[in-house]
Amino acid sequence: MPTVNIRELRDTKRLKAWLRAGKTVELRERDEVIARIVPQGSPPKPGDWPDFAAMRKEILGDRVLPGADLLIEERGRY
Repeated sequence: MPTVNIRELRDTKRLKAWLRAGKTVELRERDEVIARIVPQGSPPKPGDWPDFAAMRKEILGDRVLPGADLLIEERGRY
């Protein structure tokens, strides 16, 4: 975990880089931890999407629903 002392807090470029990388930074005074600076929040990790094509094939098999053709025709009118 990166650490900075009170005087080094003026170097905001390094501090911002650590926080943007998701690292918690310890603030020290005379080798004693007085605070921890924690990043606001990490971006959500993309989850694994289910295999929709496999689910459709499992449910419907090789059938084609006629509603898709109607929808395409309706959209073409506008």
